[in-house]
Amino acid sequence: MRNTVVIAGALGLVGRAALDRYVADGWDVIGLSRRAPPEGTGARFLSVDLTDAAACRQALSGLGATHLVYGALYEKPELRAGWLDTEQMETNRRMLANCVEALEGGDESGLRHIAVLQGTKAYGVHLGQMPIPGKEDAPRHIHPNFYWLQEDYLRERQRGRGWHWTVFRPQAVIGFALGSAMNMLAATGVYAAISRTVGLPLIFPGKGDRVTEITDARLLASAIAWAGRTEAARDQIFNVTNGDTLTWRGLFPVVARVFGMEQGAPHPMSLPVIMSDKEAVWQRIVRDHQLQPHTLRELVGDSWQFADFAWSRDDQAASLVSTIKIRQAGFHDCIDSAAMLEWWLRDLQRQRILPP
Repeated sequence: MRNTVVIAGALGLVGRAALDRYVADGWDVIGLSRRAPPEGTGARFLSVDLTDAAACRQALSGLGATHLVYGALYEKPELRAGWLDTEQMETNRRMLANCVEALEGGDESGLRHIAVLQGTKAYGVHLGQMPIPGKEDAPRHIHPNFYWLQEDYLRERQRGRGWHWTVFRPQAVIGFALGSAMNMLAATGVYAAISRTVGLPLIFPGKGDRVTEITDARLLASAIAWAGRTEAARDQIFNVTNGDTLTWRGLFPVVARVFGMEQGAPHPMSLPVIMSDKEAVWQRIVRDHQLQPHTLRELVGDSWQFADFAWSRDDQAASLVSTIKIRQAGFHDCIDSAAMLEWWLRDLQRQRILPP
């Protein structure tokens, strides 16, 4: 039987990378997205509201899915406040449940694997200094989190059924998606392009030098594909990172090189504030360089907030996780983070999303 993967949130950071990976591997790929897909993805797309159980049953039952990659995410406009919001947590639990139960409804015996995403908020990174390193077998952090709701749902729903699940915990995912709430790549590239256009050097706008890790969306997609065919990944939780450590300030020379900029002295600034009046500047960049006609909102979404969160954590020394478990299970892929960031920025230049 030919493998069929359904990817929820297929135009998001992780979902699009997973879609590209499965298409390249020759799978039947069905993407779920509320937004219209670009041409030439190689996948079939369905538009479905995952908060609506009846709509999910109508759209997803009978697809014959063997695998589900669940990358859909509901975030509120105030990003950090939403992470502790009970309504947001329940919405994310319900969306997963609606999707899983609709896929089971057509052919329960066909579904074999479900991949879901968590992150370092599982270790309390958004609340203060997390344990170093974060390990998958650590007791659950005391704060409420939709991760626990989704994970508990899967454990309960799995009873008596033939499918398995794998949970992935990446650090800040680097890839591209329009309008993402946590797109560090778009925020970094647009910030640099606007700074250059108004005649400024590239200034690191954060504070502190927290040692951390990041995760290439393509590497995470490879880990997801690996888990779906690997017995050692069944019903397991895995941290996934590029394999090296860094500080965000230490990556800014890469950004300066890509955009041909001098670097200035670091100066803490709130990106949501300083970028709030830059739409006209961005539209001038779009016209002058004949870029794809996206607004700042379409391109960056709420990621200015996430960049502030990532770049200004002087209350923390580090956010590091152990990746020993996934390596011992058989997944060994890694990538140099500086080379990865340069590749992604230049790729967005090639696509005429960012200016050369």
